Amino acid sequence: MVLLLFGPPGSGKGTQSGKISHWLRIPAISTGDMLREEIKAGTALGKAAKSIMSNGGLVGDDLVNRMLAQRVSLPDCEHGFLLDGYPRTVEQAEYLDGVLAEQQLRTPIVLHLDVPMDALVGRLTSRRQCPSCKRIYNLLHQPPKRPGICDDDGTRLITRKDDSEDVVTERIRTYDELTRPVLAYYQDRKYHQIRGDRSPGYIFEEITGILEPVVAKNGSSCCTKALGKGQKS
Repeated sequence: MVLLLFGPPGSGKGTQSGKISHWLRIPAISTGDMLREEIKAGTALGKAAKSIMSNGGLVGDDLVNRMLAQRVSLPDCEHGFLLDGYPRTVEQAEYLDGVLAEQQLRTPIVLHLDVPMDALVGRLTSRRQCPSCKRIYNLLHQPPKRPGICDDDGTRLITRKDDSEDVVTERIRTYDELTRPVLAYYQDRKYHQIRGDRSPGYIFEEITGILEPVVAKNGSSCCTKALGKGQKS
């Protein structure tokens, strides 16, 4: 099973990615993690990426694509994987099609967490961080026990620069511009749009409802114990 998870900043994509990975016992692979792993391992691709990034450049499609192809060929991806943050462009989507065909993997299932702009801005501008331990709070859903104070070490919480309303609005606008063509590319395939302005539990319940019939039909070894556990994870 190959899953592609899309969602703008603040959509809760990271939370759902972890839940799905745990439920189906497949790796959740993000572009950022993939880059960091390659750089840490000192591979040829990692060294090339580090050189580009240290000079202030952006790692291009060619390098990211090669990292992706190498990552999904590893043993832990044998029964499936989830991609978070890839593909970012139509060109990457076309490259992914080729990789999946070469490895004789199934057509990906696309899960798109769709959240209204005002909800996203509200979520992100409500975030606070402890500058000491880096723990993240949200004044709407996960506030600290004492207003403005970290539960763990008593440090006064701060608002990160990238959580200001102007920056948040621009991040969402940029994401929308970049992602819209990719989502259009997958519209006539196994595409599922999911309301992301609900609680993580409700969202995950809808995701398991989408995937359970596929799990039952495929009977893949990664998922033999997944059925019936979705709502409990």
